Amino acid sequence: MKKILVTGGNGQLGCCIRAIAGQYPGYEFLFTDVDTLDICNRQAVEEFVEANRVDYIINCAAYTAVDKAEDDEATAILINRDAVSNLAEVAAPRGIKVIHVSTDYVFDGTSYLPYTENAPVCPVSVYGYTKLAGENILQATCPGSVVVRTSWLYSEYGNNFLKTMIRLGNEREELNVIFDQVGTPTYAGDLAQALMKIVEAAAQDAFCPGVYHFSNEGVCSWYDFATAIMKVAGLDCKVCPIETSEYPTRAARPHYSVLNKTKIKLDYKLHIPHWEKSLYNCYEKLSKQS
Repeated sequence: MKKILVTGGNGQLGCCIRAIAGQYPGYEFLFTDVDTLDICNRQAVEEFVEANRVDYIINCAAYTAVDKAEDDEATAILINRDAVSNLAEVAAPRGIKVIHVSTDYVFDGTSYLPYTENAPVCPVSVYGYTKLAGENILQATCPGSVVVRTSWLYSEYGNNFLKTMIRLGNEREELNVIFDQVGTPTYAGDLAQALMKIVEAAAQDAFCPGVYHFSNEGVCSWYDFATAIMKVAGLDCKVCPIETSEYPTRAARPHYSVLNKTKIKLDYKLHIPHWEKSLYNCYEKLSKQS
């Protein structure tokens, strides 16, 4: 039975992989987080991989506090770059396939066309450049790996935009949300399925290394996303569009970060749902939790 190490196993994406693990009886999943495996410690990674005879690594671990990263650059570098280096250095000589999750924040957001994988990168935040550094070190050290960039991740687990909007929608009559940042929400449950599709391809010798983009289909602003959330949740809260300049943040965000997903759909035969359909799907699961 093939063994999959899932780092960041208690995060949104890790929890979504955990939820579908039963659909893949041919694999043994090893879910870890910082309390069970410190991937910033190379020796700990090596010992874990050796002891458990790992075949695949799905790296969901990341420092994702975008604004906090501006003042805590050292920690962001440690988790988003150095820890990835540790995984790569341990995986490469053992032939372990690494699937690493990255971000749309590697782009500056000045494009007006969906970003392809070979579009010029130019991060505008500490978070973005540390994630790009992780991509680069993984590809240099472990060229047979896959990097999957995603955007606007949400799920029924953890803290995210969907849950925040539902909470605020229940507390307030009116809410201001930015309308001039455009991208695509990604349901972590859909991304989890896509990552497992890549693992299965590797098991069938159909693994295609390289950089890929994955988000749900469609395009919207944060304002559009918030409006759709209020609708699906049946909330009467009025959502008002505001400009980024009216809601200053510590870190800059890309104004446009729509990802072109043609490559991953072709190479891994993926059908990707529209973001509105996945929002309804996620909300149904969230409702069952409460």
